[in-house]
Amino acid sequence: MQNVHTKSIIIYIGVTLFAIGFFFVTNNYLGEKRDNAYAYMNNLLLKNNETVNLSEEVGLALTEELEGTDENKSEEPEEYVDPYEKYYIGTLEIPKINLNKGFTDINSKYNTVNKNIQVVETSTYPDVRGGNFIIAAHSGTSYLAYFKNLYKLTLGDLAYVNYNGKRYTYKIVNIYEQDKTGKIAIYRDTSKTTMTLVTCTKDSKTKQSVYILELTNVENI
Repeated sequence: MQNVHTKSIIIYIGVTLFAIGFFFVTNNYLGEKRDNAYAYMNNLLLKNNETVNLSEEVGLALTEELEGTDENKSEEPEEYVDPYEKYYIGTLEIPKINLNKGFTDINSKYNTVNKNIQVVETSTYPDVRGGNFIIAAHSGTSYLAYFKNLYKLTLGDLAYVNYNGKRYTYKIVNIYEQDKTGKIAIYRDTSKTTMTLVTCTKDSKTKQSVYILELTNVENI
């Protein structure tokens, strides 16, 4: 009887050790597969790297945050009327940070970070399949720093562009920082239609923040 009991204990211990071993082997295998998948995606993103040269104006805008002064007040003046509204061809909305701002044509003289959010020259408009709509703006404390709250955004947050009779919905899929060099490297899936937002990084004099958003829906306004 004792031998049977001893054998049962040995079998139990053997099964337990086998289960533990199987768990670690499986876990290592899955972990290796996961790491390989991450590496593959990183390589894919690196292959899809697009370097965009910024105009001198945008480059300077990303050099430092725009602070509120007597000239650049931290709040919009009372009864503020946007003098550029009649030149807008669309609007950018980001509900999470209460942003609703118009943008002008790329070639407009009012397409400047010192007056509005600026559509970067190498951009394509939202209706171009596989294109990339790139917008730059100041951060800081001035009321002209339209991207001052961009740092509050996280992956999965939504933004909307109203343009040419349609409403484009975008979702944030990547956020990263880069050194300020007068250029931005854009890591995106070029098979997707995207939007890129860029501004100087909060509380940093040497970094700029890049937000990659992918188009998820288009509807008529």
